Amino acid sequence: MKSHRNLVVAAAATALAAGLLVGGAGTGNASPDRADSAPAGIKTVSSGWSIPWGLSWLPDGSALITERDSFKVFKLTQSGTRTQVGSVPNAVTTSGEGGLMGIAVSPNWSTDHYVYLMHTASEGNRIARMTFDGSSLNGYTTLVSGIKKNKYHNGGRLKFGPDGYLYATTGEAQTPDLAQDKNSLNGKILRMTTEGKAAPGNPFGTLVYSYGHRNPQGLTWDPQGRLWEAELGNSTYDELNLIEPGKNYGWPTCEGNCSASGMTNPKRQWSVGEASPSGVTYADGALYMATLRGERLWRIPVDGTSAGTPKAYYVNEYGRQRTVETVPGKNTLWLSTTNADNNGGEPDGADKVFQVELK
Repeated sequence: MKSHRNLVVAAAATALAAGLLVGGAGTGNASPDRADSAPAGIKTVSSGWSIPWGLSWLPDGSALITERDSFKVFKLTQSGTRTQVGSVPNAVTTSGEGGLMGIAVSPNWSTDHYVYLMHTASEGNRIARMTFDGSSLNGYTTLVSGIKKNKYHNGGRLKFGPDGYLYATTGEAQTPDLAQDKNSLNGKILRMTTEGKAAPGNPFGTLVYSYGHRNPQGLTWDPQGRLWEAELGNSTYDELNLIEPGKNYGWPTCEGNCSASGMTNPKRQWSVGEASPSGVTYADGALYMATLRGERLWRIPVDGTSAGTPKAYYVNEYGRQRTVETVPGKNTLWLSTTNADNNGGEPDGADKVFQVELK
């Protein structure tokens, strides 16, 4: 099943780059409400973390994980061995939600050894590239700057898509009008080459791929190459969106579903008390969405462009859930907490990385 899905994704990459696939009819093999695999067990992989934020896999099955406020990067093996491999220069905190956030290992890491990071710097948020040789993180090159920062709403997720391009989520830096400004990098999903340039096929000829976002922190792709995004709302609704190039996702005109002309409605919405989502991943017919204020893991079955009835797991059991990623080659998730952040109120070292078995 896994190899078949990888072939489907590869075949979809060219169409995805041209923006042809996302709006098409559903070709998924899942009913929107089917009960495929679901969380069946959870265990601690590693403890003693302080606001682990980004997670990206290395070819050997271990992960690189960032800590937001310490600016450190660690390698965590499947057996739970944690080793600091470096720290990111030029990173600063906003005493809120900024700091060292997303990380993305190059798809060609075995040959180029590149690792991409999104962090807050003195002048704003940046996307940078460093080199990881397998044991230490070195070098530093700024690829994208000019992304406004604020205490809150910095976005921060980085992921490579099946088309080989790098995607980034940016918040509107507590300035809602920036989300509607196509000339601003804020309140957007960005799509770029490995050198930080606008990727071919981008709708406006710039880094901007979609706009009208408030504080997006979740990105993932389904086996057909469709891009799904999770976004924190203001005081009413959080959103799960199916992203199409050039589309306007509404903020600040809309929060959740609305009838305003030119706006694209979410596929699902939640009250902010039930969600406040950060990371999202795809596994075996469903999206899994980690939530902060909601303190739960949502499973949302998907069929093509349709999102079925969500079901919540681990409600109020593990606190604020920041990042969820599918373990390569396994029907398993890694799920991390950020209870040591300002809203969690726990001391440094209180956070964990869990393994969730899907059966």
